Amino acid sequence: MEEDLGFEPAGSGSHLLLKVRKVNANTQWVARELARLAGCHVTEVGYAGLKDRRAVAVQWFSVPRPRVARDWGAVQEAQFSVLTAHPHTRKLPRGALAGNRFVIRLRAPDGRGAALQAALAAPLEAIGREGVPNYFGPQRFGRDGANLERIGADLSRLKSPERGFVLSAARAVVFNAVLAARVTAASWQRLLPGDLANLDGRGSIFAVEHPDATLERRCRDLQIHPTGPLWGAGASQAQGAVAQLEEHTAAAYPAECRACTAARMRQERRSLRLAVRELRVEAEPQALVLHFRLTRGSFATAVLRELIAAPGELPEG
Repeated sequence: MEEDLGFEPAGSGSHLLLKVRKVNANTQWVARELARLAGCHVTEVGYAGLKDRRAVAVQWFSVPRPRVARDWGAVQEAQFSVLTAHPHTRKLPRGALAGNRFVIRLRAPDGRGAALQAALAAPLEAIGREGVPNYFGPQRFGRDGANLERIGADLSRLKSPERGFVLSAARAVVFNAVLAARVTAASWQRLLPGDLANLDGRGSIFAVEHPDATLERRCRDLQIHPTGPLWGAGASQAQGAVAQLEEHTAAAYPAECRACTAARMRQERRSLRLAVRELRVEAEPQALVLHFRLTRGSFATAVLRELIAAPGELPEG
């Protein structure tokens, strides 16, 4: 996985943007190590988002420029190394990236990579054309669902990062349930009257009273998507049958909804559909290699679950 910032380093300023390659290491641990090397507090280290521990990931961090110059290219630790360092004007804030590029290797049984490619040709074509349901991945719920077990507890006793993880998990539970209901109704990839839609890869939201031909065409072309709720205080702006479905589904998760409203989180929206860009496939004797790009905040596991659940068996050969 490699982050795509969507912008270039400024080339000057009081911070450094560090391009880091990490292997089987979590983002927060790397941030602490970089703080130690830069001689700053860990809160002064910036990163756009958390990345999976069990992965080879290329991720951007920022640190204040040390008073004593350091050869960052010489930082070659067992679990992370600094690839490049660039002067920049400010700390890298959360969410400050355009997306992520993934390279994922699916092991082929008995060295039948070409057969696996043939078996998955139709699902892959559909994914490129229609996208996939934008589920939150299991990473959001913590190891063995540990974040979910804390939802009914007194969250005020938790430290800020832990509390944030639990609240994010609570929101994800409700969102995934609403998305599953739309998948069952075969409406996750099309606009319904009363929907709130968003522009692909952006946070802009607008109401859809009655989908017209132009909106339906833009939705088919993956330019806009229907959205689901990220639960919080206040009423959703969804209308009609869409609002009823969301409220009925959320009612099955009272503890999760109470946690979000008690924390005074505001109602937000997330796309129900995830467009999979730059999708290409390479067959190796022992594997099938997938290359694709996703917008920020989305999960590669959402793509993989559509392939793992694909019907059919490998052809004989």
